[in-house]
Amino acid sequence: MEGETVTIPLRIDRNEPDADVVGSLSDVQQVVLHCLYSRHSDGRVRQRHLEQIVKLDEAWVVPFVVQLVGEYVVEILEAIYGGLPGLRVQDSVQRRLYGDFIVRNPAFFARTERRVVSYWSWHYRWKYQEFGTYPGSSLAEALRAAASEQAGAPWPRHTPPPSVDTGGTTA
Repeated sequence: MEGETVTIPLRIDRNEPDADVVGSLSDVQQVVLHCLYSRHSDGRVRQRHLEQIVKLDEAWVVPFVVQLVGEYVVEILEAIYGGLPGLRVQDSVQRRLYGDFIVRNPAFFARTERRVVSYWSWHYRWKYQEFGTYPGSSLAEALRAAASEQAGAPWPRHTPPPSVDTGGTTA
């Protein structure tokens, strides 16, 4: 991030620290803790900590949030989409931060997009029969739009198109 390498743990299994311990940390230390616990092996723990960081406009938080886009817990995808309203607003801080990260890390985002499709197909195709109706599709589209804006050109697609056949109209 910004010329530095950020290593994101695959998973951590440590118990969450007590609230008084978290409260004794500085603001930055708390954000670091939330970033790390967004990698917890329990999806509910990941979501709880994601909700503390997704709203932050810090470049070093972005990789942790984007990493979660490529996971199978649909509630996490919904929390990311809801927590990043600026991602859908041209020239917003969030759109610039996420777009810049993707432009600087195209292979990471391509892998993330492929994971979104894979998890939809394996876990959620029965519920969202069209990829475009799956929450991960909307999120991937918003991230791709942010990257396109930063790159000044259309960003490559690694997902099915988001349009849904609704009898001649598109979503």
